[in-house]
Amino acid sequence: MTTSSSHATPPRIRRGQTLSLVLLVVCGVINYMDRATLSVANEFIRADLGLSQLEMGVLLSAFSWSYALCQLPVGALVDRIGPRWLLGTGLVVWSLAQAAGGLAATFGYFVIARIALGIGEAPQFPSAARVVSNWFPPLARGTPTGIYNSASPLGIALAPLLLAPLIAASSWHWAFFATGALGLLMAVVWLVLYRDPVRAQLNAAERAYLQLDQASEGAPGSSFAAWRALFRHRATWGMMLGFFGSVYLNWVYLTWLPGYLRTARHMDLKSAGLVASIPFLCGFAGALIAGWASDRVARSAASPLAGRRNAVVAGMLGMVAFTIPAALVESNVAAVACISVVIFLANASSACAWSLATVAAPPSRIASLGAIQNFGGFLGGALAPVLTGYIAQTWSFVPALLTGAAIAFLGAMSYLFLVVRPIPEDH
Repeated sequence: MTTSSSHATPPRIRRGQTLSLVLLVVCGVINYMDRATLSVANEFIRADLGLSQLEMGVLLSAFSWSYALCQLPVGALVDRIGPRWLLGTGLVVWSLAQAAGGLAATFGYFVIARIALGIGEAPQFPSAARVVSNWFPPLARGTPTGIYNSASPLGIALAPLLLAPLIAASSWHWAFFATGALGLLMAVVWLVLYRDPVRAQLNAAERAYLQLDQASEGAPGSSFAAWRALFRHRATWGMMLGFFGSVYLNWVYLTWLPGYLRTARHMDLKSAGLVASIPFLCGFAGALIAGWASDRVARSAASPLAGRRNAVVAGMLGMVAFTIPAALVESNVAAVACISVVIFLANASSACAWSLATVAAPPSRIASLGAIQNFGGFLGGALAPVLTGYIAQTWSFVPALLTGAAIAFLGAMSYLFLVVRPIPEDH
C-alpha cells in the first residue's frame, strides 16, 4: 500500500482538511459546553426547582442513557447519509433541546429536555470519525482525531468560565438560551461550509494521497445487514468493552471530582472549583499530543491497527497506574497531580480509540464501528456516577476509585486481546 508520507498533501485536500477540523472543533466545544451547563448551574437549578440530590442525579444521568442508546443507529445513519446532514440535523435538535432546558419549570420537563439533548448530540463523534476518514489517509488520521477530541475537555473547561458570569449577571435560564442559540448559529455555518470530497472530481494526485482504490469503491454501503455483521467480529466486542472501561474511569472524575475534593480531600468550595479545572486543561493537551504521537506509532508498528490499539492500551494502563496513588496518597497536591495525569491519559486514549476505529472498520462502516465503540463507552459513562456514589456513600472514595481502576484495566485487556485484526469489507 502506498503510504501517505510518499505524497505531499494536495492544496485542495489541505484546504478541506483545515476547514473540516476547525468546524469539528467548534461544534465539539459547543457540544460539551451544552452537556456541562447543567453542572455549572446545578445549585441554582436545585434551589429554583426544589430538587433533591436524587432527582438531580437522575437529571444528570438522563443525557448519558439516551446518548449511549442512540449511538447504535446513528453510526449506520452517518455512513449511509453522510456527516454533513447528520451532524447538521443533530446540531439543530440538540440546540433546541438545550434552549428548551432554559424553559424548564418542572423536574419531568427537564428530564425530557436532557433526553432530547442526548439524542441530538449523538451524531457528533461518529460524524467526526467519518469526516476524518474522508479527508485523511489511514496513517495520518491520529493527529486530526486528537484535534477534534480535544474539543471535549476544552468545552468542559470553558463552560464554568463563560457560563458562571452569565448566570451571576442574569439567571441560570440564560445559560441554556445562550448556548442553544450558539448551536443553532453553528448549524447554519456547518451546513453552508462543510462538504465531503467528491471522488469523481479528484485528480490522480488527490486520489493517491487519500489512498483511494477500486477495492474501496466497491464497498457494499451501510445496510442493516452490514451493520449487524460487525457484531460477528471480536474486534467490535473488544472495542466496545474496552471503551466501557476507559470512559467509566474518565467519568468517575468528570462527575465526582469537585465532590471528591470537598468530601475526601476537605477542600473548601472555592479551592475545589479552581483545582478541579486543572486536570481538564491537562486533558485538552492529552488529546492533542496523543493524536500526533499515535500517527508516529502507527507508522512504525507492524500494522496501523496494532499501532493505534497499542497506544490505547498504553494510555489506559497509565490511567490505572496513576489512579491507585490518587486514591491512597495523603497529600492533596500529589493526589491532584496524579488525577491530572489520569485525565491527560484518559483524553489521550479516547483520541487514540477513535483513530483506531478508522483503521479497524471496513471503509463503508467507519462511523458505524466508532459509534458502537462509543455506545459501550457511554454505558460506562452512565454507570460510573451511580456506582461511584453508592460505593463512596457505603464505604469511601478509596474503593470507588480503585473499582474504576479495575474496570479500566479489564477494558485495556479487552483491547489488547480482542482487537487483533481489522474487520474486512464484505462484498
